[in-house]
Amino acid sequence: MPLRVKQALVILAGVLAAAVMTGLGLWQLQVFTDQGNASAQARAQQPVAPLLDFVAADGTVGDIYGKPVSVSGHYRPDQQERVLGEDGVVRVLSAFELADGRVLPVVRGTIPSGAEAPPVPSGELDQTGIFLPSEAGADHTLPAGYQLGSVRLPQLAQLWPQPLMPGFITLDAAASGRQGLAPATVKLPEGEGSWRNSGYALQWWVFALFGLGASIKIAQSMGKRRTGVSGMGSASPES
Repeated sequence: MPLRVKQALVILAGVLAAAVMTGLGLWQLQVFTDQGNASAQARAQQPVAPLLDFVAADGTVGDIYGKPVSVSGHYRPDQQERVLGEDGVVRVLSAFELADGRVLPVVRGTIPSGAEAPPVPSGELDQTGIFLPSEAGADHTLPAGYQLGSVRLPQLAQLWPQPLMPGFITLDAAASGRQGLAPATVKLPEGEGSWRNSGYALQWWVFALFGLGASIKIAQSMGKRRTGVSGMGSASPES
């Protein structure tokens, strides 16, 4: 068999092995992602807990992000914002004042673009929703009449004078419907998968690179050995 064919077969074997190991790494990474998503979903389905049991007066937050919470207070009808997301969805964000004077931003639901939000309910209320951390800042262009592209608490603090809670809640579909709004989609915080699986993914990718490099090295050494043998065979004997 010609040398170049042998070298090509060796490299092909290395490429195939690297492809298999790369696929195994991607599978392990997907397992890591799926475990994180399952963890986030499990948190969102836990029993409702009183929010103030996990958020201290100094703003210290316990293990409560991504979980359903309940809180008592009243809406401030003069403090309401329409949050226009990059996807064009408009969320209605209202200030819900607690007994201690702090304000909890509440995503009451969604409305069509350009529509006016229904007024907030009056009186003392108990509200329940998933407690979420501040969202990342938005960089899409906002048309006139909109000041927020995401529920970013540092930006909201410049619009509302009261001290803000270190997070916000999104009402469920039933509560949104009772207030005359369509439900808002909740983007759950990323859960934590098993870091063992992410480590396995990295291992497979290292093995893939090593195997591919080894096959190329073997093919090169085959050529060097052949060149050396040919050189010795053509040498003239000394006279």
